Amino acid sequence: MRNLKKTVAIAVLLLLTAITSCQSKQEARKPISHASGTFMKQSVNRNKKLIAGEEAEIARVIRQNKKIKFIASSKGFWYSYATVNVEDTLTPKKGDVALFDYEVKDLKGHVIYSKSELGPQTYFVDKQNIMTGLREGIKLMHRKEKVNFLFTSHMGYGYHGDNKKIGTNKPLLCIVTLRDFMSEANYDQKMKADTNPVSQTQNDSLN
Repeated sequence: MRNLKKTVAIAVLLLLTAITSCQSKQEARKPISHASGTFMKQSVNRNKKLIAGEEAEIARVIRQNKKIKFIASSKGFWYSYATVNVEDTLTPKKGDVALFDYEVKDLKGHVIYSKSELGPQTYFVDKQNIMTGLREGIKLMHRKEKVNFLFTSHMGYGYHGDNKKIGTNKPLLCIVTLRDFMSEANYDQKMKADTNPVSQTQNDSLN
């Protein structure tokens, strides 16, 4: 009987120890969760301040160029027309191929990438990974238009930059000329015609 009481006492002691241990482990997780939530709030606040600072820089550029009419887009960037095409109504959409040239400057007008350095661009609309601002901006343009875009860094290359010439959290001025755009089917036909050896032979025979 005495041994049975001793066994029961040991079992109860072990059970209490296990319960206490579990509660301790659960309580120890609370500061981690709290710290994580605090970090997220601090990160969001930093991003808000960063964007507000960049928007203030852009507002200053707009004020300094009072003769130029800048338009605020619904996507969070600003743009002005250097060349306007009032005759066309169509703009690039998903399923089109846009052919354009552009250059990249900082907000003081210093060239980061020139048009000749970047070269002619071929962009399959909404199907290729390009700068967010360019992706949205090109869809506002008509053929032969030249547009100045002002992008905050989150519409450009963000925190990481482009790991070359564009640094961390850099707002940008992009000057874009949309040479042409067409459906992917028409683009494929054009490419085949430009590289068709039969066409070249026929042309040679006419000379």
